[in-house]
Amino acid sequence: MAFNAVNNLFGIGSSSMMSRALGRKDYDTVYRSSAFGFYASLICSLLFSLLYGVLQSPILVMLGANAETIQATADYLFWTVLLGSAPSILNVVLAYLVRAEGSSLHASIGTMCGCLLNIVLDPIFILPWGLNLGAAGAGCATCLSNTVACLYFFVLLFVKRGKTYVCIKPSMFRPSKQIVKGVCGVGIPASIQNLLNVTGMTILNNFTSAYGSDPVAAMGIAQRVNIVPFQIAMGFSQGIMPLISYNYTSGNIKRMKKTFMFTANFAWLYFGRDADVRVCGGAIISMFMKNESIVAYGAAFQRGFCFALPFLCIDFLALGVFQSCGMGMKSFIFAVVRKIVLEIPALFVLNWLFPLYGLAYAQFVAELILGTIAVVVLVRMFRRLEREHAAPYVSDSESVK
Repeated sequence: MAFNAVNNLFGIGSSSMMSRALGRKDYDTVYRSSAFGFYASLICSLLFSLLYGVLQSPILVMLGANAETIQATADYLFWTVLLGSAPSILNVVLAYLVRAEGSSLHASIGTMCGCLLNIVLDPIFILPWGLNLGAAGAGCATCLSNTVACLYFFVLLFVKRGKTYVCIKPSMFRPSKQIVKGVCGVGIPASIQNLLNVTGMTILNNFTSAYGSDPVAAMGIAQRVNIVPFQIAMGFSQGIMPLISYNYTSGNIKRMKKTFMFTANFAWLYFGRDADVRVCGGAIISMFMKNESIVAYGAAFQRGFCFALPFLCIDFLALGVFQSCGMGMKSFIFAVVRKIVLEIPALFVLNWLFPLYGLAYAQFVAELILGTIAVVVLVRMFRRLEREHAAPYVSDSESVK
């Protein structure tokens, strides 16, 4: 959770600042923004390592480790935090920075090579037929995989030197009020949004625990199944950010709006066709556990989660637009309204009206209301921008002609 907060703070914040500066052709700000994001995240990662190294025992107790689990927890955190915090954070932040200049393919390759390597190394390092390192093996595999992902990005930047706007030269790490405000203005709301997502999930699990172990297991499985479309929706949101930022600051509002509408229509059709997931919910849940009671609960929960997906994607796209345009306050308000004002109160109300089963529909209620608000806000925003840029847009190629 702490690593993700740093990733969102400096990854999303710096990438948004870079893309907006590229649209203005303010290349000095592009270089300085990327250097600030890289070195600020590096400093935070080293502070994580130092903090854990100094306060290891109290941190393990705070995390809930007991006499049976403390050694395994310490072994895992030795690799993932003490030694692995820097590569864990930097490989994600570098992916954001590379994506900011439009190199989405390289960002995907760098991230996925680490993920796939982790999948391959885990059984080798953990299981008895391999190195039999247990929890330490899981941590070591994660550390090595993140290091490989980092190396990919470092090699990429070296190969593309002189042709990339991503700058990690120490001489460009000169934080100014403009850079810090621009990065944090977008990055802090993104971090808060991540923490609120975890908070909402924790409250949902606490409500479910009152009904016994089978509903808890079913809710956990349904949440993990729901993570797949959740991350796809997040991918749509983050994918449009560089293009939205660039066109916003370059004044090409028509193309900016067209980018959003194309993505929103595609996402709505993609997530609107989730009837197969609702119908086959039991079969999907049974892939994780064969218990009939858990499968029945999980299928019911999965149907509730599926109804929220189209509206969830619209909400994420709206947040992506706000973050792309440097509208940190709007993205912060939307994140707070989504969880604190809508979803968490809906959990209380729906659990009271429809015990247990109503919990799975709280997200649908929240996303439906917020999605309606998002559409209204975006329509007004695009109309205002079109009025402000009423003069016909002339592309660089047309200007040259």
